Amino acid sequence: MPRSVNHVASRARKKKVLKLAKGYFLSRKNVWTVAKNAVEKGLAYAYSGRKQKKRIYRGIWITRINAAVRPHGLSYSVFIKKLADANIELNRKVLADLALHNPAAFAEVVNKVK
Repeated sequence: MPRSVNHVASRARKKKVLKLAKGYFLSRKNVWTVAKNAVEKGLAYAYSGRKQKKRIYRGIWITRINAAVRPHGLSYSVFIKKLADANIELNRKVLADLALHNPAAFAEVVNKVK
């Protein structure tokens, strides 16, 4: 009895990976073994990159808040502590957006905290 190989499924798997490798440079886009490794690595970087993006944005928000509270005579850490003491529950994303796009409203928040 001849050996049975499911070429339909294996070809579909390869096509799926090669489709993900579209746009890669040289053999990374069309040589199966190279493309498979490149796609696996790319997916791993994409996963960790989604986590890093959250960290990076939090750092940006903190920097913007710190820059906005300095003219009011406060530092970032003192401002956050006073926010907590005053029971004002605004997260860093909202505070950074206020500081950037609506400085008057941010100044009101700072004055309420002082």
